[in-house]
Amino acid sequence: MGLSYDRVRSSCYFRLVREVNRQVWINFLSLLPSTLVTVLVIGIAFLRFYDERDFELLGFVSQPRVWGNRLTVATLLAALANFGVEWNRRNRETDRLAEEAQRRAEEEQRRVEEEQRAARRNRIETVWRIASIRFQLDPNETNRQELLKTLAVLEEYRETLQHY
Repeated sequence: MGLSYDRVRSSCYFRLVREVNRQVWINFLSLLPSTLVTVLVIGIAFLRFYDERDFELLGFVSQPRVWGNRLTVATLLAALANFGVEWNRRNRETDRLAEEAQRRAEEEQRRVEEEQRAARRNRIETVWRIASIRFQLDPNETNRQELLKTLAVLEEYRETLQHY
């Protein structure tokens, strides 16, 4: 028994770790396009506005203008990827908010229905108490018929409760 419990516990732990790792990677990858855009823009500015007199490092780049153009194209692609990531994130957020609103509406509907059932149950119980008291105080045929009608309503109510 203990062995299977440990296996279940460890498999749940590994599933949780795997899910957390997956979420970390998703978060990392969603940040990557915007970070890449920033780095590429810095690279473009570095290649476009400076030369080897400003930075000796630029002496190693054979054609700074061509590389600047390549980085511009890469920046546009990264910006497009970032747009897609943000679009997806906002759609997920909109869906989450819509689901939350739907859940709240369903909960409110259930609460209203429960209040209506409770009010109906209270009305039936009140009618039963009144009919019972009347019959106890004056056991005539009219009060007996009233009590029998109330019992029939109670039976019907009990049957409807069994269907829920």
